[in-house]
Amino acid sequence: MHEMAICESIRSALEEQAQVQDFSTVDVVRLEIGPLSGVEIEALKFGFDVVMRGSLAEKARLEIIETEAKAWCMMCAETVPIAQRFDPCPKCNSHQLQVTAGDEMRIKELEVN
Repeated sequence: MHEMAICESIRSALEEQAQVQDFSTVDVVRLEIGPLSGVEIEALKFGFDVVMRGSLAEKARLEIIETEAKAWCMMCAETVPIAQRFDPCPKCNSHQLQVTAGDEMRIKELEVN
């Protein structure tokens, strides 16, 4: 379950930023996660609660913002929505697509004290 490793990376990032920005607790962690990121959101939520125990984010609320997957169609020369990798273009049915959004997983925002 790589979600636990992701949560450990989040914890490390929080601890590092707490030193740099001088805060002692984290109240809210907002993550942006795309549908093509390979992250299982329910497993991430579970892992977050487990990994944050005993840390400055022990009582933090995890909020997840799910983004939309998009790709650039080389045939249409347009950005189009996609549901998963290797989907055809919904406009021209071409498979010549380059993913431009939806594979991200990042800390978008923190609420701290």
